[in-house]
Amino acid sequence: MSIREDFRALHEKNFVMPNPWDRGSAKILSELGFKALATTSAGFANSLGRSDGGVTREEAIAHAGEIIAATDLPVSADLENGFGDAPEDAAETIRAALDVGLAGGSIEDFSGEALYSIEQGSERIRAAVEVNRAADEPLVLTARAENHIRGNPDLADTIARLQAYQEAGADVLYAPGLTNVDDIRSLTSSVDLPVNCLIMPGGPTVSEIFEAGVARISTGSAIAMAAQAAIVNAGRELLDSGSHAFFSNALASAGVVAQAMSR
Repeated sequence: MSIREDFRALHEKNFVMPNPWDRGSAKILSELGFKALATTSAGFANSLGRSDGGVTREEAIAHAGEIIAATDLPVSADLENGFGDAPEDAAETIRAALDVGLAGGSIEDFSGEALYSIEQGSERIRAAVEVNRAADEPLVLTARAENHIRGNPDLADTIARLQAYQEAGADVLYAPGLTNVDDIRSLTSSVDLPVNCLIMPGGPTVSEIFEAGVARISTGSAIAMAAQAAIVNAGRELLDSGSHAFFSNALASAGVVAQAMSR
């Protein structure tokens, strides 16, 4: 099977898809045995010294190409809102995603300032689907409903949005920010497509999420944030106590990293 066929087939069961932010982190996560990877818009932007949402379409696509080149695994991409409000923007972004060789990509319904209406969100997904299905081998297109991380934790509206995006032709549905197993189960039972779920602080475990009917779990910026926290803690240790236990602790993972970088 091709890499896109492999990625699509993964959704027939369930799997965890972590989000690297550069070639090195992609190699490390590949070495650990994951079956697919996805980019993180926040992790990538932060690696450039910018805030989430601070990269262009061209930068995001080039970055996706870097992650693809670092691994043999299928790679999906966080394509934000398609880098523009118009349906044509979402379509152009999926066209670029197809050209760079991505196995999947997501389009969200948040402009950067406000949520789109269900009608506008659906129109944007339809435009992306039209371009995708015209390809010789379509990628796995994920439609995201951003309610729960954009100040509107309305489960009924989230489900209605994802049902509309299902009707518009998406392949996978995703509502980042859900932390209650019953809410996740309500969502998965209300749609007919595979659902992606984001791990959240204080949220359910991987096994609990899968038991609620989710096909795919992603980590968003969580692993990038963990790496950033390690930098903060190491720096504070040097400044505050003058010790460097963080170096000795890091050596425990050095073998895995060295093996990953040798591939």
